[in-house]
Amino acid sequence: MKPTRSFVFLCLVGLCCFISYDMVRRPALALLADSLGANPFMVGMMVALSTVTGIFLKLPMGLLSDIVNRQRLMIGGVLAFALPTFFYPFISDLSTLGILRLIHGLATAMFTPLALAMVAEWYAQQRGEAFGWYTSATQGGGLLGPMIGGFIVYQYGFTPVFLLASVFGILAVLFFLLIPQSSSVSQAQEHSLATVWPEMREGLRRVVQSPPILITSLAEAAKMVGNGTLMAFLPLYGLVIGLNAAEIGVLFGVQALTSFISKPFMGRISDQGSRQPLIVSGLILCALMVMLIPHIQGYPLLLLVAGAFGFGEAVVTSSTTALVADLSHAKGLGAGMGLRGTIMDIGHAGGPLLAGLLIHQLGYAVGFFCIGTILLTTAIYFGVMMIGKKKPVML
Repeated sequence: MKPTRSFVFLCLVGLCCFISYDMVRRPALALLADSLGANPFMVGMMVALSTVTGIFLKLPMGLLSDIVNRQRLMIGGVLAFALPTFFYPFISDLSTLGILRLIHGLATAMFTPLALAMVAEWYAQQRGEAFGWYTSATQGGGLLGPMIGGFIVYQYGFTPVFLLASVFGILAVLFFLLIPQSSSVSQAQEHSLATVWPEMREGLRRVVQSPPILITSLAEAAKMVGNGTLMAFLPLYGLVIGLNAAEIGVLFGVQALTSFISKPFMGRISDQGSRQPLIVSGLILCALMVMLIPHIQGYPLLLLVAGAFGFGEAVVTSSTTALVADLSHAKGLGAGMGLRGTIMDIGHAGGPLLAGLLIHQLGYAVGFFCIGTILLTTAIYFGVMMIGKKKPVML
């Protein structure tokens, strides 16, 4: 695969966006909410709120991007990564934090499904590997953001973390402006509500009437249930067993590093064979690692488990993203990615909320076990419904 200039710049945008986003999100956000007096359920809610925005906007944005110029729509998402970070230093109560998290959620809602659709257009024959490289770039943000953020929180407090996140957000805007207009991106046309809505409605009909797309998106959502649970409660569990913020940040860094290294390789494997068995095996690995965490108190073993979860993430995401693109209509890549993103964000938002409720009532062991069970059940369901089935005709 020979990346184009546009693809390289898009990867740099994703890297900077998610350094900024994850510097705020892990572990600083959970620790900030805890310092403001949040109980475990409220911590889960603060982590989940940004994905609530995605639940409502990713599908409409994906549908709209199939009709109007996709690249122009994406600038709003890049700005939403950069601008909200300036306001976190002024937060002094949970209500205001919740509102800011909803606004910050515009970032992934307006950017992520559109970026994935662009990659799917550029690399129709090598989607698994291309998605692997792009998501590795964003995962690089997930690697560097928590490690930098955890160290800075431990040494200097919250405000420097948020200011540095703003710097990376501005860098993302600058890199995005360097992406040349491509002929593979939809050309701007004159549209009115009367013409746009019927086209969006037709795109919606195609994706929601495709059970394989729905089932594949459900598998990604289950993985995000586990991911969101770790994002919200691994920092708090780390404090319980005596870890500091910097050590907790390294846990997330190891998780992201493993995923970062694995995604291009696993994407290439999924291009060469069947994607479905990889999704099942990745979900099972993630489930087992989530179940193990509350039974571990030694830091080296926690690092190993975090890395194994990151590998499971890489296996699932590199295959589900490419499979949804394979199953989507050629003119409905944005719709397919938008639907995947919406269902994924339901899992990402629901995971911390459900885990927070379970942990608050029953403790870490039961809460993490129940979340792991959700992942295992989804793996079994996906395997039964998708492995060995004839590839459906795209609507």
